Amino acid sequence: MSKSLPYSMKDVQYDNAKFRQRSLTKVITQNLLTSNVKRECIKCSTGRFLVLLMIFGVVYLMLTHTSHVPLSDGLSKNIGTEEGKNFFTDKNGRFKRFWRKPPRLPPRLSPDEIVSRNASISKNGKSDSGPDWEARQKRVKESFIHAWSGYRNYSMGYDELMPLSRRGIDTLGGLGATVIDALDTAMIMGVDEVVHEAGSWIEKHLPERINGKGQVNLFETTIRILGGLLSAYHLSGGNNSSTTKGPNPAVYLENAKNLADRLIVAFTSSPTAIPFSDVVLRDRSAHSAPDGLSSTAEASTLQLEFNYLSYLTGDPKYSLESMKVLEHMKNMPKVKGLVPIYINPRSGDFSGENIRLGSRGDSYYEYLIKVWLQDQGKNLTYLHDMYKESMKGVKELLVRKSVPNGLVFVGELPFGHEGAFSPKMDHLVCFLPGTLALGATKGIVKEKAMRENLLNFEDLENLKLAEDLAKTCFEMYSVTSTGLSPEIAYFNVEQGHKESGPGGGNKNSKYVDDIIIKPADTHNLLRPETVESFFVLFRITEDPKYREWGWEIFEAFEKYTKVDTGGYTSLDDVTVLPPNRRDKMETFFLGETLKYLYLLFGDRNVIPLDKYVFNTEAHPFPIRDNAVSKQ
Repeated sequence: MSKSLPYSMKDVQYDNAKFRQRSLTKVITQNLLTSNVKRECIKCSTGRFLVLLMIFGVVYLMLTHTSHVPLSDGLSKNIGTEEGKNFFTDKNGRFKRFWRKPPRLPPRLSPDEIVSRNASISKNGKSDSGPDWEARQKRVKESFIHAWSGYRNYSMGYDELMPLSRRGIDTLGGLGATVIDALDTAMIMGVDEVVHEAGSWIEKHLPERINGKGQVNLFETTIRILGGLLSAYHLSGGNNSSTTKGPNPAVYLENAKNLADRLIVAFTSSPTAIPFSDVVLRDRSAHSAPDGLSSTAEASTLQLEFNYLSYLTGDPKYSLESMKVLEHMKNMPKVKGLVPIYINPRSGDFSGENIRLGSRGDSYYEYLIKVWLQDQGKNLTYLHDMYKESMKGVKELLVRKSVPNGLVFVGELPFGHEGAFSPKMDHLVCFLPGTLALGATKGIVKEKAMRENLLNFEDLENLKLAEDLAKTCFEMYSVTSTGLSPEIAYFNVEQGHKESGPGGGNKNSKYVDDIIIKPADTHNLLRPETVESFFVLFRITEDPKYREWGWEIFEAFEKYTKVDTGGYTSLDDVTVLPPNRRDKMETFFLGETLKYLYLLFGDRNVIPLDKYVFNTEAHPFPIRDNAVSKQ
């Protein structure tokens, strides 16, 4: 039989003074109620009165005892002293209320007022203490006007401007590529004078150019000329437009149809679903490149444009021919969703084993998700599946971290998945952060997507990779002397082993030992891919760092590439000061780079990502429910 415990239940209600300080009131009260005084005093009314009197006296002593009480104005009074004698009484000696009044709170805004305030901040793109993004956006608009003025003054009607020589050059078939690439940028910025000038040139000169010019590249002509015309048609109001700053919008659609009717021969004359790479416009004939091959990216980056044209005209032939390419590629062998960068239009098979997301491979992956987004009502789930599989392959086979500081980058497999890994990353690969973010949230703001449980683990993982890669793309700029990115960078991946070649020239960069820039790769072509991704990531994450990074890049363009007489120029070497100039302003500087910077600094509701999809040349097309049809 167990012994009785050495304590009783009365001992459970104890007050451990060693661990918890007890108040004076509690000490006296507890002693009174647990001692013999309790039993004796409560036997008579006199005792009860004395107990109450004693408690009242103790409370009075506590309240009048000298103590230091902080006041709301940051000062204090010594209660119980001459200085603090009026704390409990007013000037007439009457007792005041000695409990604290509740603090006075600022007036609360109604829900409508809160929404209005937030909308105002969102519209201006700034808070009172932040940068003036409206002013910065205006700076980009001024740069666009400066670039256009150089083109208009010295090369109007040519494909591109040579700003140092102050003359034009035809590099894209002679269709006036800069005019058409820049047109929708001018519409978005509200530069009516440029809209009128470009639109008038198209109305007057483009039809004869389309009918009379010779060889053009199918891919470049589709994304720049056809894409630019279709976007201009939509942004000018299409058939619903009553007023327009340029010609009747039908001019844009008519020229787009005329051009597409000649480009489509690249599909119809090929023995397979893969189109030939080159078209002779005046002959309506097509042929393969000299080596007989087409780029995988070029063959699979035509569908947004041809699909939208079919929707506008009601003629399905454009969509049917272009979509055959992706349907064909769906069934072709891949390496974890990744494909070689060349394909043979005569056999329909991939050629070689080179796998990369840079040139000739990049926009294949971009259009998988964008074509699916363009019209989710169609049975195109296979495109989304192909996209997801390919991004898993990218993460497994191509993503690495540099040493010593761990920049995340995307390399290449020049000899296939069984060959050696190359730590080479084109600036073109910087399209990928934006594509990953777009694929993760479908253009919806991350906060809203999280709140509505629209993101799964894979989406969040892809969004994290997007942000990591965007950081790397920014460092490719900041590591150089000019603050502008080289065309290609290499990354150190082994401790103690360093890729041959000089660095970027900025010795203050933390990543000077991570990034290597070889002499053949130091040029900058005014490319848009990095600021494109910053634009998408800012819209989706609402993180202001992407705006700040974009502003730094814009300032570097202004400092080193601006030509006083008009236009901007490519650079030969971004690692030295002053940099040598190349005398070429690419059409995509007006069509993409300045457009994305303008949108990055502006109102988030202009061309929203859940209602528009940008083609690979930054021409926005409405998602199907928002499209303007001719019908």
